[in-house]
Amino acid sequence: MKPDLAAIDLFTAREQLCRREFSALELTEACLRQIERLNPTINAFITLTPELARQGALQADALLAGQPSNPEQLALPGMPIALKDLFETAGIRTTAGSKFFADHIPAEDARVVQKLKFSGCVVLGKTNTHEIALGVTGVNPHYGAVKNPWDLTRVTGGSSSGSAAAVATGMCLAALGTDTGGSIRIPASLCGVVGLKPTYGRVSTGGVVPLSWNLDHVGPLTRTARDAAMMLAAMAGFDPHDPASADIPVEDYLAHLEDGVRGWRVALAAGEYVEASDPQVLTGVAEAAQVIKDLGAQVEKVEMSWLADLALANGRMAQADGAAFHRERLVERPDWFGADVRQRLETGAALTSSEYALARRTQAEGRRRFEMFFEQFDILLLPTTPFPAPPIEGTQAIEAARQLTRFTAPFNLTGLPALSVPCGFTGENLPIGLQIISKHWGEAKALQAGHAFQQATEWHNCRPNI
Repeated sequence: MKPDLAAIDLFTAREQLCRREFSALELTEACLRQIERLNPTINAFITLTPELARQGALQADALLAGQPSNPEQLALPGMPIALKDLFETAGIRTTAGSKFFADHIPAEDARVVQKLKFSGCVVLGKTNTHEIALGVTGVNPHYGAVKNPWDLTRVTGGSSSGSAAAVATGMCLAALGTDTGGSIRIPASLCGVVGLKPTYGRVSTGGVVPLSWNLDHVGPLTRTARDAAMMLAAMAGFDPHDPASADIPVEDYLAHLEDGVRGWRVALAAGEYVEASDPQVLTGVAEAAQVIKDLGAQVEKVEMSWLADLALANGRMAQADGAAFHRERLVERPDWFGADVRQRLETGAALTSSEYALARRTQAEGRRRFEMFFEQFDILLLPTTPFPAPPIEGTQAIEAARQLTRFTAPFNLTGLPALSVPCGFTGENLPIGLQIISKHWGEAKALQAGHAFQQATEWHNCRPNI
């Protein structure tokens, strides 16, 4: 039996592989053929590593045929994944989508890459990203624009652009992304896949090219919430070498995945800030909330316009932190940055210490407010993005960043776990994303809600015709 990349998800692939219905090598070759067919059009990958992938697949097949020394080695055996080109990879260039890092070849893998390889994952290559992860369009002046597989004239969202497009088209079964203001969830929403930003400190950022030390998160892009739970289980854990990593026990994200949402108290974000969105997006999210209600939850509209202050503070901190990390490059070769990225870095560099201090104060206030919020509610529902994928031509990158991060950036600032799942389509057949927020360290609850929603709907099974 040959794997059907148009239909298969990570969970199903693992089950079928463990039953030896196909080999890890066959699964990897199927993904490589899909990359060969589609990447010239989509431009999801910057660097491909087919021979290393084949070697990894053969090792996984050998492991499945024998007795692994550690059960964790069989968590994701032979699963073909892709890495956003911010994750350092031993002996393989890591560009960060930047001219500055075009020839950067790390000596070792990022910590999360090490963990995923140990779990059995096979790395197919490095995916395209908005330059230095500072943007949401996926239009890169150095490595080209990533095309949205639902409409090639539209942006994918960013900055984890290539990762989302690769998952959406079956070029891989899962991918890693980073998220500073929405960079996992936005492309997940616009490309019709699942994106998870865990709690700040849940997954190590060691060996990941930073944008903001205070806001960067690492997470998976997958086809289903269950797949995201599987990936997170393999990725999560304390890293003593990462100052941002938290030494907090990791939950079993699969233990209660099937328990549903009956009896939960669910908040549906409302108010002018939320409702200033595309009517089709609001309709899709309202219908998703009704599904959650039909599954036995109590759903209550809650005014959430105060999210605006959190989004503004996040944007200021991200730009200032990015300017700090890239300060020498910005002084020495500003012309090597794309126009939009350079402008945002210069804005960050010009931010006063008082403005930064006020942003940090807003951060503290937001965290405390959400602590009290989640004493009343199990989860919060809101759109992932206020509108569907805009056209590549004519979209202004800086304004797109301000608008598309409106509903995602508050949860980077507060560090809360946030999951985006597909919840419908517009009249132009563009995906709509539902965002599910839970309390700090409450990824399991967000994943449980996402899984319950997907068990009751078919949106995640829709595939672009490409």
